[in-house]
Amino acid sequence: MAIKIQYAFLPQTDPEAALAFYRDTLGFEVRKDVGYEGMRWLTVGPPDQPETSIVLYPPAAEPGITDDERRTILELIAKGSYGALTLSTDDLDGLFDRLVAGGAEVLQEPTDQPYGVRDCAFRDPTGNLLRIDQV
Repeated sequence: MAIKIQYAFLPQTDPEAALAFYRDTLGFEVRKDVGYEGMRWLTVGPPDQPETSIVLYPPAAEPGITDDERRTILELIAKGSYGALTLSTDDLDGLFDRLVAGGAEVLQEPTDQPYGVRDCAFRDPTGNLLRIDQV
């Protein structure tokens, strides 16, 4: 029995900014763009990995949460303390330069970590933490 990751979910609070970042800066392809009641769900992913996608969803759409909980979630997202994703690339410096040129918020420049990984860190336009490892 094989188990694969099909979708990962990250909140987005501005679909146009999310598209600009994930499609235009990272180079992901848009697989779905679904609107409903003034909200928008975007499904994106690397062109060479059609079986793995990231769903960028509106956090206001969470069912069963109170208005206070929704406000707390939005506060955590704004701090960069809610969503996180780790990506990998074979050209960390090139991708870092492309993200900087695209205006991404740098949290950590490419660094050789003492535990054997070379990585960097950014925030997407919503505030989600993105770490990128060199493979």
